Amino acid sequence: MSWGVALIKIFNQELAPRLTKNIMTIIQRLEDLAGIKFNVSLKKYNTFRIGGIAKYFFEAKTKKDLISAVKLAKELKVPFYVIGGGSKLLISDDGFDGLIIRMKNREFKVDGDEIEMGAGLLMNQLIRIALEESLTGAEWLAGIPGTIGGAINGNAGAFVGSMQDIVISVNAFDTEKEQEIVLNKEECLFGYRDSIFKKNPNLIILSCKVSLKKGNKEEIKKEMKKYFAHRRKIHPLQYPSAGCIFKNPRLKEGQEVPAWKAIVDCGLIGKKVGDVEISEKHSNFIINLGDGKAKEVKELIKIIKDTIKEKTGMEIEEEIQYLQ
Repeated sequence: MSWGVALIKIFNQELAPRLTKNIMTIIQRLEDLAGIKFNVSLKKYNTFRIGGIAKYFFEAKTKKDLISAVKLAKELKVPFYVIGGGSKLLISDDGFDGLIIRMKNREFKVDGDEIEMGAGLLMNQLIRIALEESLTGAEWLAGIPGTIGGAINGNAGAFVGSMQDIVISVNAFDTEKEQEIVLNKEECLFGYRDSIFKKNPNLIILSCKVSLKKGNKEEIKKEMKKYFAHRRKIHPLQYPSAGCIFKNPRLKEGQEVPAWKAIVDCGLIGKKVGDVEISEKHSNFIINLGDGKAKEVKELIKIIKDTIKEKTGMEIEEEIQYLQ
């Protein structure tokens, strides 16, 4: 008997049953999470409408759900990744061989000019709450997809505002220490499309508190409509995308250059790879024309970065995140 045949025989007789038993144990334990699903396509859980299959998928509707799911995944040594609205995320065509936890904790409480809310609350829900309470300061969020947790993670911003302008504190779960922590605004280390949470994926945002100001309801509504209209005018909203792909690069002297302008100046507008394209309406958007693949988006991103570096010397950096 050859060594190859002997190894196959050992695997079939001894190792394979053990591996199968381990997988069944994992599945049985994961089923303790009420509502867990298996082999779920991730395409509908991100705004790019791109991505493969998640081996396990769970929606956390409360803080307790999230913490329980993380602790169980760690105990079983199953890889896990937490998503919100998936608006700044490119998911691999191969999917994720582990547990995807989707944040859906959307409870909120209004106290004067402060709003405390779960990380799964949608940004458009926040501005509706603010409008109902005649609170101003969040109008610039109108029309931005995604959740509050995702917005804090990337310090989302547009026009005249960013999340760091309104956040008071953030409640997070430290997956390494397995404990909750509360960070004030300064401790969140907000930067341009950045935060301590983006740098430290072991910190999962559970909830936050924001501060707005009392205002006139009609004026607030007017401002929201203005931002909605502006986005409809300049953004290719008829196609799936992740919004702006790149941060605005900065020159050595500190001057900021709009990423869309750098892309246009380098003659890249309308460039296609497979079924994804640099939008002609807004060149910092890569749009999915219908059957786009993550590998095509990554190839187009590389072309943009390499071309801008070669023609201008500028380094351009993504603001989206990758789930490989």
